[in-house]
Amino acid sequence: MGVLTKRRRTRFSTSTRIGVTSEVELSSGATRRQADRLAAGLMAGTSLDGVDAALVQLTGSVERPRVKLLKFITVPYPAELRHRLLHITSGGATSAAEISELNFRVGEAFASTALRVCRRARIDPARLGVIGSHGQTIFHQGRAAGRTRASTLQIGEPALIAHLAGAPVVADFRTADVAAGGEGAPLVPMVDYLLLGDKREGTVALNLGGIANLTVIPARARSSDVFGFDTGPGNMVMDALVRHFTGGAEQYDEGGRAAAQGLVVEPVLSQALAYPFFSRRPPKSAGREQFGHEFVARYFLSHSDQSRPDLLRTAAELTARSIARALHHFVFSRLERGRKLHRLVISGGGAHNRLLTDRLRELLPELRLQRSDDCGLPVDAKEAIAFAILAERTLHGLPGNLPGVTGAKRSVVLGNVVHP
Repeated sequence: MGVLTKRRRTRFSTSTRIGVTSEVELSSGATRRQADRLAAGLMAGTSLDGVDAALVQLTGSVERPRVKLLKFITVPYPAELRHRLLHITSGGATSAAEISELNFRVGEAFASTALRVCRRARIDPARLGVIGSHGQTIFHQGRAAGRTRASTLQIGEPALIAHLAGAPVVADFRTADVAAGGEGAPLVPMVDYLLLGDKREGTVALNLGGIANLTVIPARARSSDVFGFDTGPGNMVMDALVRHFTGGAEQYDEGGRAAAQGLVVEPVLSQALAYPFFSRRPPKSAGREQFGHEFVARYFLSHSDQSRPDLLRTAAELTARSIARALHHFVFSRLERGRKLHRLVISGGGAHNRLLTDRLRELLPELRLQRSDDCGLPVDAKEAIAFAILAERTLHGLPGNLPGVTGAKRSVVLGNVVHP
């Protein structure tokens, strides 16, 4: 779920940020070959910045596609819409009428973004084989709590997207996994496995969005060898502090520059790291329900005696240290003897935060840190690309979840298909 880059990348043209095209080559070995086909992936993360759209050309087999990114854009939400979404996703009072209205408002925003990315690529939307829409999450509780059942809800009406864009839409990806006993997230690990798996090197794919999540792919991995989970906040806590301190005038700490002026407040960090989510064993997933306003107020804003730079620096350290701890406690010890991890492939908004990436290098010297761009997957576009691929898998009846990641009882086909 991306945060920092989504705001940042609207300042650049696609060609400036990622080049004209990027391509990931994979050995096929699959049984189902298809002609070249076009797909679009639409993604909106916990940052609530707007809608990411990736237009891709898929070649080779459906099971092991080769992916060429044709165009990627981000379209910000209108300020009023973003404000209302922030309100309800932070637990603010709402109504069935408001959620119903927002479902269609977000659907319009998704459809408009799909059409815009096609125009930017000079592609007729009628040529799209499928649109994969993650939707906008407004509530996610991947694990039952007391009497409350596990549940998840994404809005962005797929029937409206299909009608306006004139292409089949796959949406509601998380619900099938939750129904099968899984956390419903993260779902990108299936695509990490397909596109980043390597015969010689073990890989950790780390997405630094609003929430940070990782995928562990040992060398020569089969899908059953892959595991992963949400580690905690990515950019969410840092962004919330910036918005608070600037009265909403700024949305994020570009490059981590403000945080770099501060010092880590160890007592504040220790209290935050004692939050139960961090010690809970995977599978696990998180969102604003865990690391939204209440968390920020309790563990950071309550320390009004601390300077703004110091609190920002502490929030950045929380992200870096919680990721490193998760790898040491739940990943390295789990690998079979002789199976090593060699590289940490970073994507998402946090990949642009120099302070954060430098700290990850220092905390994880056993891993070679690189950006997903080096693997042909632009850091800003990877999640949107993933939902284009997952949508095609759904159309062909192929599972999209990895039980080793979500904890589902079995592999399932994700999402519901809506035709125009």
